[in-house]
Amino acid sequence: MAGRIRQADIDEVKARVNIADIVGERVALKPAGVGSMKGLCPFHDERSPSFHVRPQVGYYHCFGCGESGDVYSFLRAMDRVSFAEAVERMAARVGYTLHYEDGGAAPETTGRSRLYAANAAAAEYFRGQLLSPEADTARRFLGDRGFDAGAAAHFGVGYAPKGWSSLMDHLLGQKFSRDELVQAGLVSQGQRGVYDRFRGRLVWPIRDVTGQVIGFGARKLYDDDQGPKYLNTPETPIYKKAQVLYGLDLAKRDISREHRVVVVEGYTDVMACHLAGITTAIASCGTAFGSDHITVLRRVMGDDSASGEVVFTFDPDAAGQKAALRAFADEKRFAAQTYVAVAPEGLDPCDLRLQRGDGAVRALMDTKAPMFEFVIDQRLKDYDLSSVEGRAGALRAAAPIVADIRDPALRPGYVRVLARRLGLDMPEVQSAVERAARGADRAEKRETQRGGAAETPAPVAVSVTMAQLPNTRDVALERGAMMAFLQYGHRIEPDLFHRALQTSFGHPAIEAVRSTLASTDLSQPGWAVTAVEAVREPFRTLAVELLTADFPARNEEGAVASANDLARGILVRELQREKDELLRGIQRVPADSEEGRRLRLRLRELDADRQRLTPS
Repeated sequence: MAGRIRQADIDEVKARVNIADIVGERVALKPAGVGSMKGLCPFHDERSPSFHVRPQVGYYHCFGCGESGDVYSFLRAMDRVSFAEAVERMAARVGYTLHYEDGGAAPETTGRSRLYAANAAAAEYFRGQLLSPEADTARRFLGDRGFDAGAAAHFGVGYAPKGWSSLMDHLLGQKFSRDELVQAGLVSQGQRGVYDRFRGRLVWPIRDVTGQVIGFGARKLYDDDQGPKYLNTPETPIYKKAQVLYGLDLAKRDISREHRVVVVEGYTDVMACHLAGITTAIASCGTAFGSDHITVLRRVMGDDSASGEVVFTFDPDAAGQKAALRAFADEKRFAAQTYVAVAPEGLDPCDLRLQRGDGAVRALMDTKAPMFEFVIDQRLKDYDLSSVEGRAGALRAAAPIVADIRDPALRPGYVRVLARRLGLDMPEVQSAVERAARGADRAEKRETQRGGAAETPAPVAVSVTMAQLPNTRDVALERGAMMAFLQYGHRIEPDLFHRALQTSFGHPAIEAVRSTLASTDLSQPGWAVTAVEAVREPFRTLAVELLTADFPARNEEGAVASANDLARGILVRELQREKDELLRGIQRVPADSEEGRRLRLRLRELDADRQRLTPS
């Protein structure tokens, strides 16, 4: 068994990886100042982005929840892999051969990495089987729905043979164990032993946002198949159906760019939309679209404003209406505006494309109606609006929906919409909406009080943050200088940087960061991160924020110039302090004394030093 990965290799791999690329596979990142990227935090739910990534130092930090670290800690937190697996994954990504302390070769990875490898091997096997004679029914199924071989290849569609152990035998031959295949959800354990979970079915690989295969969805093809119409991978260490969205790996780039996502109901609907040009379509996998899916989507969308769009496509039948109401219950979790698009005659996107072509699928998006309007209509359809009693009941049912609209600019418009639908006067509808809003506020207050009485907050460690620093000129200079030292120390004039770094700071928290940095070996790669992680508590959070906060400059050249100016500012301040002390000392000694002459000589030296630092 190989030993530990050499530290030099760990550092080299980290230096070669752009952390923004790794984080960007899961979070939509936007430029946020010089050398900084920003997005919605993947570690907690938030409406405004506070998650910063600084590629040049290979570090991230969330100013909301405090999570921070490098590319390895990010992978460990997101994918639940060991440190060694995180290093090995990044080494494979950049094509770097790792060395181990005992000189051994790279070991076979275990745990989650093996599950990813097993799923990838299964996906390759299924794709190959789609070309076999037995898969004729599967190919005809795809063809009958307008999907050719190119479409199947694009989405990785495959076929699972009918045999009880075809896939298992193939993967056992590739050195996977039965236990690994069971854990990956590829085979099942029953009274008759271990057998393939997917048999005689058309198979879609389900990938995570990074493109790794984590599971499968399979549709039955034969009448003698007693299983459900669709069968998915069970819950595994890498497959959590409440967080998985089919097609997100293909759609994420366009979703991030367009700030628009189309939520459909099935695998073939995703395929139809993408082939018709709606490349932001995704679907949930074997479960209702829920709050965890919204969290995943918001991070990919960069959903931090009302400019985005989320379009749900639902069947007009009872099941589709129920799904729409479920989605509406979570609608407030989106900052983007939500819509519903229902195809003519209740066709899903796949059938719509098959019967009327790609243009009809694209046109479906033009018929979208706001989610609130759709839900209002769903509530009203159960009432007889021709009677006084029916209109009164409909108003009571629909008023809470309008009261729940979070955008105050939209609510008056929906009051008018509801008034028109019901044929009632505006003041009557407005009054009902206000009563519903007051009732919701009271219910929320009661719930908050009930929860507050039951819970005793746990004590938390108090960390110093940038927001807690005093708003004084000296502290502002020290804060700016430490940001410059950590972020652009490698671009500050060497002598200037060394002198400024050895100058003590007045604020104790910033001084703790400075003294740690001053004792760090600046010749080693990643010295800024090393220093930050060595800062003692409770000042480490401040150090992380100083490393990752937006540096106030328009461009890289401006940042370098500003960093040098801040270092000079620290030295000039120190020179002025010494000068003030000397002036006070001169007043206490005879002018013609040796001490007086020494003090005046030192004053001239300080003025000359200041002139060199600030020649202008």
